[in-house]
Amino acid sequence: MVPQYFWWIAAAILVGVEMMSGTFYLLIVAVACVVGGIVAVMGYDTGWQWGLAAVVEVAGTMAVVRWKKRFMSKPKLSNNLDIGQKVSVLEWHEDGTARVSYRGTQWDAVLDSVSTPRREHMMIMETRGSRLVLGPVPG
Repeated sequence: MVPQYFWWIAAAILVGVEMMSGTFYLLIVAVACVVGGIVAVMGYDTGWQWGLAAVVEVAGTMAVVRWKKRFMSKPKLSNNLDIGQKVSVLEWHEDGTARVSYRGTQWDAVLDSVSTPRREHMMIMETRGSRLVLGPVPG
């Protein structure tokens, strides 16, 4: 069998497997196989075929890693079930802290930034120790 057919068959199989995984990495390997097949059609020996396929594979993998870091950021996950919950503010203090009613008891709270307006109902943005950090309720 002619060597370029091995490259085309490998590329087709890898594209099929990539469709099931969705990671883009096997797609890069498939592109490298296509390059190996093109080099084989041009008449270069096996060393050149494997060498250029390897260069394309490494460069493609680096490009995918860089692209994923830039565009596929993961959302900030938290195990704290209080985040996003609404609280009722009982009173605001002069220093910007507040006393809030939440889960049947009173809590100390602070604003997430000095520009956040003080409201009667706020949302928990995070916790700092036993203090709730409040932000505005969306909508």
